Amino acid sequence: MNCLFKIIPNEDLDIIIPLVYELNEGRVDKAILKLRFDEMKDQNYECAVIFDKDKVIGVTGLWFCTRHYAGKSVELDHVYIKPEYRGKGLGKQFMDWIYTYAKGKGCNSMELNTYVQNYPSHKFYYNEGYEILGYHFYRNI
Repeated sequence: MNCLFKIIPNEDLDIIIPLVYELNEGRVDKAILKLRFDEMKDQNYECAVIFDKDKVIGVTGLWFCTRHYAGKSVELDHVYIKPEYRGKGLGKQFMDWIYTYAKGKGCNSMELNTYVQNYPSHKFYYNEGYEILGYHFYRNI
């Protein structure tokens, strides 16, 4: 598969809203996603996308920070590839591209969260060399 991996300018984040909406199975309204991405533009956030010609078929957010336990790190957020493009090695290619990009920015670690019930992603990330370090807790306030 001949796809293009690219960091998009934060001004273009609106193009990923349909994919993030799909990822969240419609639980977060598109208008709210737009507002949140507008805020994220100024918060050490970058966005990597996968293009098939001019169509966006995959996305992940990249949060850059320094962590006391890991040093300079990138946290992947809302990793999503459209279902019809899965199972073709594209996820591995995307992760390899992100790994190279993050190393080029001086990162020495990558981390992410995945939903507990998303078993296919667990297998994928294990195969990519990730290990579970803890639990992610969440509380609505």
